[in-house]
Amino acid sequence: MNASKKGVSAHQLHRMLDITYKSAWFMAHRIRYATTRCPLSELLSGTIEPDETYIGGKEKNKHRNKRIEGNRGRSTKSKTPIAILIEREGNVRAKKVNSTDSTTLQGNIRRDVARSAHIVTDEWPAYNGLNKDFAGHEMMNHHKSEYVRWLAYTNTAESWISLFKRGIVGAFHHVSEEHLDRYVNEFAFRWDYRKVIDVKRMVKAIEGAEGKRLVYKETVKKAG
Repeated sequence: MNASKKGVSAHQLHRMLDITYKSAWFMAHRIRYATTRCPLSELLSGTIEPDETYIGGKEKNKHRNKRIEGNRGRSTKSKTPIAILIEREGNVRAKKVNSTDSTTLQGNIRRDVARSAHIVTDEWPAYNGLNKDFAGHEMMNHHKSEYVRWLAYTNTAESWISLFKRGIVGAFHHVSEEHLDRYVNEFAFRWDYRKVIDVKRMVKAIEGAEGKRLVYKETVKKAG
C-alpha cells in the first residue's frame, strides 16, 4: 500500500495474503487511518495551488435506478467534491467538502495557508478575491487554453488529482462517500513522502498508528 502509487485494492490483498476479503478490507482501512496526520502545526507556504475535483461515476454508466437525469459534470447531486491545497515541491492537503462555493474553498485556504503565500488557481469564480488576503493571486483561464504563464500554473494540483482518480478507477473501481476521506488521506500521505524510499514510507505509516484504533463497527456503519 505504501509502495504502489495508485494503491492496492482489498481484493488484491485478500488474494495475495490468502485471507478473507473482509479481513483485507478492514486491515487496509486501519492502515489508511494510521496515515492520517494531525492538524498542521505549520501552514503551507511558498506557491500554493488550490484546486477541486468531483468523485463519482458518470450518469450514463450508472444503473437506471441510481441515475439522475440531466445531471452533468460538476454537481454535488451524485458526486462528492474534494478540495486540494498543494505546495510546490512540498506537501498536499486534500479533504472531502460539502461544496465548492467561495465560502468553503476560501475558508479552507485561509485556514491552512500562510498569508505570505502566492496563490495560483484556475478561473473558478469561487477563488475570486484571494489577492486581498495573500501575497499574490494569479488565475489561469483554462477555458481560453491558458495553462502556463511563466511560473503560474496549476499542473501540480492537477497531477495529484489525476493520480488519485487513476487509483479510484484502476485499483478500487468504487469508493463510497462514507470512506472517501480515508482514501484521500492515503494518497496525500504517499505524496508527502514521495521523495523517500518505500521502506521509510512504510515505517512512517507504522509510526502513525500509535495512539489510533479503528474498530470494525466504525467502518461499516451507515453514513449520517
